[in-house]
Amino acid sequence: MSKGKKIVLPLLSTMLLTTSLVACSNSEKTGNKEKSGSDNSITIMTTTFQSNPPGEDSPVLKALEEYTDTSIKINWALNSSYQEKINITLASGDLPDIMMIPSKDPSFISAVDDGAFWELGPYLKDYPNLSQANEIVLNNSSIGGKIYGIYRSRPLGRHGISFRKDWLENVGLQTPKTVDDFYNMLKAFTKNDPDGNGKDDTYGMVISKYTGPWDIMQTWFGAPNKWGEDADGNLQPDFMTDEYFNALNFFKKLYDEGLINEDFAVMDPQKWVDPILNGQAGTIVDVVDHAHRIEEDMIAANPDLKDHVDVIGAVEGPTGLYNLPTSGYAGMLAIPKSSVKTEEELKKVLTFIDKLNDEEAQKIATNGIEGHHYEIKGGKLVDLKGDDEALINEANGFDKFIPSIPEERFIEPEQTPLRVKEEQIIQENEEIVVPNPAEALVSEVYAQKGQQLDNIINDARIKFIVGQIDEAGFKDAIELWRSSGGEDYIEEMNKLYKEVSK
Repeated sequence: MSKGKKIVLPLLSTMLLTTSLVACSNSEKTGNKEKSGSDNSITIMTTTFQSNPPGEDSPVLKALEEYTDTSIKINWALNSSYQEKINITLASGDLPDIMMIPSKDPSFISAVDDGAFWELGPYLKDYPNLSQANEIVLNNSSIGGKIYGIYRSRPLGRHGISFRKDWLENVGLQTPKTVDDFYNMLKAFTKNDPDGNGKDDTYGMVISKYTGPWDIMQTWFGAPNKWGEDADGNLQPDFMTDEYFNALNFFKKLYDEGLINEDFAVMDPQKWVDPILNGQAGTIVDVVDHAHRIEEDMIAANPDLKDHVDVIGAVEGPTGLYNLPTSGYAGMLAIPKSSVKTEEELKKVLTFIDKLNDEEAQKIATNGIEGHHYEIKGGKLVDLKGDDEALINEANGFDKFIPSIPEERFIEPEQTPLRVKEEQIIQENEEIVVPNPAEALVSEVYAQKGQQLDNIINDARIKFIVGQIDEAGFKDAIELWRSSGGEDYIEEMNKLYKEVSK
């Protein structure tokens, strides 16, 4: 069992609105129970990936109703059209008691600004599970520092380094602990024939055009997570710090020495892992659970390649041991004021959400009904659904509104040693992740110019790494960033930061 702690609607023509409503009604399946006026009745709107989601006769739904002593009506909407469904629902004014909100998108933020949702922060302390919510994730999911939804927990410390354990042994090195050790590993994987075939056909680390690895590795050097405080306590972007430049020079060194793939800036992320599986590269920096997926793919191709992959969380840099966190959540459960009108009703909904985090509720929502969807044999989980479409349809999707606070408590399949290690690393990483102090701030400048501003810096980073510009060229890019709206962005973020920090 895992213990990782885990607008207003734009104007639409009548024809488009009608088409959207029809599309949503065709793609969702709703239980037929109407709100009876009972104190124990809850309506939930959430997403599904199934064209035939669970109906009111689902034994899983009935079990959740029994456990929570609540009549539950679920409005399912296909994930592919869920944002459209949210916009239409917000515009209609006919809202459920609980809305699963996938992200802090403009429509939700606008609705919050209009006072459409309850602020939940002051109430969380009164509930046994919700009171244990992670403070970093609460901040990340907040708007202006205030909580308008119960986050759906995901591992905060999920980033790490996956590498070929057998290659490391072949070149006579120990598991890296510092940035220097990490560099030496990549160099040995490139220069010292780690696969023993006598050919110069390997390199240290594979990177694609996905920028995540750079973002992760720069925190090893003490760089902030997007924003950090300067000596005067003012926010400044990460790329304006000395630590960022130290990381940038390290990245260039890896490129200049051929320790990473030359085509990283154009490599399709879908093919990112191929060089690892093909025996060309030995390291990848991404989420820690990449390790077991690589190992399982390697074993599928060659059953003799067992215990050939290892994983660690981070390596220590010049200023200490740090890692980049994820946001720590995947959507949130928001409570509209138009349907939950009083504080008394709000507390009943929060009691219901709190109970969904209990171990029994999580097992029902995630595993299903014991003896029907799964069984336990020899202490191990056995899935009974198989390819039975009826069993799958009646059981899947309920976890889409389970917050899993403070942790996941459902039954997981038997864990391999590598999966167990991944879980341990995720927990350990939570002690060293670098929060983004501006995560909760909503910038109008960024909403308008964010993509342009991000592209300026991302392009400059790539050009610096491959030698197309030098440090002076990168500083020129920063000046372009400033004059393209960045200066206004910094000013706005600091104003918002001081307001939230009062």
